[in-house]
Amino acid sequence: MNLPPVLGAATSAFQIEGGREDGKGQSIWDTFSDEGRLADRGDIACDHYHRYQEDVELLKGFDAYRMSIAWTRVLPDGVGEVDQKGLDFYRRLIDELLDSGVAPWVTLFHWDLPQALQDRGGWANRETVDAFVRYAEVVVEALGDLVKNWITHNEPWVYATLGHIEGVFAPGITDWQTGLAVAHHVLLSHGKAVPVLKQRGGSVGPALDCRPSRPATPDDEAANTHFDGFRNRWYFDPVFGKGYPADIEETYRELGRWDGSLVQAGDLDSIASPIDFLGINYYTSIEIRTGSQESDVGKVAPGPGPPPGYTEMGWEITPAALTEFLQRVDREYSPASIVITENGASYSDGVEDQRRIDYLQQHLEAVSAARDSGVPVDGYFVWSLMDNLEWVSGFTQRFGLIDIDFDTQVRSPKASYHWYRDLIANR
Repeated sequence: MNLPPVLGAATSAFQIEGGREDGKGQSIWDTFSDEGRLADRGDIACDHYHRYQEDVELLKGFDAYRMSIAWTRVLPDGVGEVDQKGLDFYRRLIDELLDSGVAPWVTLFHWDLPQALQDRGGWANRETVDAFVRYAEVVVEALGDLVKNWITHNEPWVYATLGHIEGVFAPGITDWQTGLAVAHHVLLSHGKAVPVLKQRGGSVGPALDCRPSRPATPDDEAANTHFDGFRNRWYFDPVFGKGYPADIEETYRELGRWDGSLVQAGDLDSIASPIDFLGINYYTSIEIRTGSQESDVGKVAPGPGPPPGYTEMGWEITPAALTEFLQRVDREYSPASIVITENGASYSDGVEDQRRIDYLQQHLEAVSAARDSGVPVDGYFVWSLMDNLEWVSGFTQRFGLIDIDFDTQVRSPKASYHWYRDLIANR
């Protein structure tokens, strides 16, 4: 296979750290947990806050580790006084990674907004853009001598849509205008943070999730184009200087969801700040039929387990769509570099997880095919390093290369972990 030069695994702070101590502030996901809106609580999760050395030991042999920083561990209220204990934790963690030969790829925002900022309107409030830029300044000043690869935001579509339009993720809002305001301000904060993160010579990009779509029949072409605009182009286009897609803007105006007044002079230029790489999170694709809702929720697998060709999230396994989407991104946007910042599958097979190996093998072959065709895919991160708190699904969905017993916190590497580490070693 024509593998990317960087191969690693990924996690996020809320999903693994636990450690609501040492001055850490309340995030919107802590609030969701406290309100009983998750299948399991996030107070401990994988206890990574206390067990990070054990976890870094398991990362040895990987090229890189994509992690995120909890905003509330650095600035408990999102603004104001810095919590030095939080920064010290991340410095210890990153030092351990570097000593182990593992390059840190650090995400600044993986959905865990400080509750204090949410109380002031959250990302729908334009002031949160400035708060994020200040947070980026604090982090890069403290860690920029160690970290060379920065990801500004993880999956803006998921955060804006599932959190503020569908309301199934934190903070649980169901309002289209709020959701689109959130999306704009998240993208704007990304663009404004890019030059801040580059001050210390860092390489910077966003991690955009995607859902490649296909029409069920020739009569569904228009519906497919609309879904693609809602799901993909609304985020990819402005990052690459194309502004918001005109066809979706027109639809949103007609439906009273968007009047363009949020977009101030210079905003689109800021969003299109030159990036060093584009992160893409890919799991599945979707078939679109006319009249379907603006959603990308896959078919829930019937019975006790998924049918062949589906993961336990009910997502169809479509590696060829990844190759096609990468080729499309290269053709339409010409990023200097692409990194697969997440790709993986949920299977509750214990440590003998051949289905996960098969999934990863198929998707690495899809990445290889894209590279063979000239697409500059330079990195690949498995989601996830370990089983973790899968947001509202709690501990029920297991994406990890490493099994976690959430009662004892015992880590048990799965067959997929050994397969992947061997793959890296034997390139």
